[in-house]
Amino acid sequence: MGKKLQNNSTNKSRVSNKKPKPSKEEKELLETVDSLLRLTTFPIHNNVAQSLDCQKQINSFIERIRVLEEKLSKKQNKSSDSKTTPVRHSKENIETFTGWLKENNAELNGCSISVFDGYDLGIKVDKDISQSSLVIAVPRKITMSVESARKSIVQDLVNKVDILKNMPNVLLAVYLLVEKFSETSFWKPYLDILPKTYTTVLYFTLSELEELKGSPTLEVALKQIRSIVRQYAYFHKLFWASEDPVSELMKNKFTFSEYCWAVSTVMTRQNMIPSEDDNSMINALIPLWDLCNHTNGTISTDFNSQQDRSECLAFRDFKAGEQLFIFYGVRTNADFFVHNGFVYEDNENDIYWIRLGISKSDPLQEKRQELLKKLGIWSMAEFSIKKGPRPVDGRLLAFLRIFNMDSDQLDHWIQSEKSSDLQYSECALDTALEHKSWTFLKARLSLLLASYKTKQEDDEKLLEDPNLSANLKVAIKMRFTEKRLLQDCLVYAEEMIQK
Repeated sequence: MGKKLQNNSTNKSRVSNKKPKPSKEEKELLETVDSLLRLTTFPIHNNVAQSLDCQKQINSFIERIRVLEEKLSKKQNKSSDSKTTPVRHSKENIETFTGWLKENNAELNGCSISVFDGYDLGIKVDKDISQSSLVIAVPRKITMSVESARKSIVQDLVNKVDILKNMPNVLLAVYLLVEKFSETSFWKPYLDILPKTYTTVLYFTLSELEELKGSPTLEVALKQIRSIVRQYAYFHKLFWASEDPVSELMKNKFTFSEYCWAVSTVMTRQNMIPSEDDNSMINALIPLWDLCNHTNGTISTDFNSQQDRSECLAFRDFKAGEQLFIFYGVRTNADFFVHNGFVYEDNENDIYWIRLGISKSDPLQEKRQELLKKLGIWSMAEFSIKKGPRPVDGRLLAFLRIFNMDSDQLDHWIQSEKSSDLQYSECALDTALEHKSWTFLKARLSLLLASYKTKQEDDEKLLEDPNLSANLKVAIKMRFTEKRLLQDCLVYAEEMIQK
């Protein structure tokens, strides 16, 4: 009798250790995520049209995933339905965040956190600030970095998962969610003041993305979206199949929306600081400093190793009442658009990348390639069209000339010891060759402008619409700034033809 009872007890124990079977919604979610992972892992598309078709398929999976995750979230978090979260720029959030900064010895000198039209939160100058004055200081201990991630419960997962080892920005995004889902996070005042949503491409609908048809930035945006979607699917499967502390925390809370938020937070706000041993630079989120918005200027942020803190100096004089701006670095509007969710129309460092190459059917292909190789230029490459009075740089100028040379001219420059002179506008060349080169560029620029679905004046009118969504506004600004670069370069090419 006793033996029989013992066997029953053992059987019960075995039953209790079994994982509960997934619900109908959970099973469908896992199957959909699996299909999404397969879709985003293998495709290599030759053109934007194919990439857009793939994006349509991705969107159909994502829409179903959102519905299923919302259903499961409501079931699992019924108690949280009645809770309300203060808006990001609420007085309560700002005061709590400011108090947290002071408790941890951060400094904000002569300024305060405020709301600005078109920017949401920013830093307001309360009294005149002189150039080079210390405005912001943020100690390492309140900086969210990959080092702090590796010291947290994420540590064991980092040792097992290659993507977390090799991609610090992904590690930071996962760590951000771990802290967001933790009820006792040290960083809660910082997390509460972060944006609840973004205008990065991860938040764009297909129709909003299609506003960029004709733009080289569309291809970059689609690749970025596909990469992030693949990461989401990978982590979803990982968390559901694992039993480590991070996976247990994530299983019922990790969603596509949450991952988009975390990735966008990292993309728009991460910076590099020295590691604790000062042997390398590491990815980090710097509270307070990341409230500063961008303008043209010079880098004025550095890390003070002696005081173990990030410091931001005023790069120019600021008057009371102004917004305090910083310079994010030399970056194009395409980079800002894809990774930061904004376009800076007066960006002094903006570039349009134009792809040019030598055709395999060109009878002079080998000679052109040989001369290009002497100059360190690939036969198929991307060239920059820059903002400013001289939009064509040396590499592009050399390519245009080599592309339009006849056989004798190619032979001459291949044998010449001064072939590098082809990169300079002052290089003495046959007038007919110069005319042909600039005419070719003009034709190519005209084709690129014609590939957009709207003209510059159309975009200017659209941007005047006060009801335009935030995403559409950014997309239209993106194509507008590209067309402006192309148009300015077209005018320059016409001037060179007339010489």
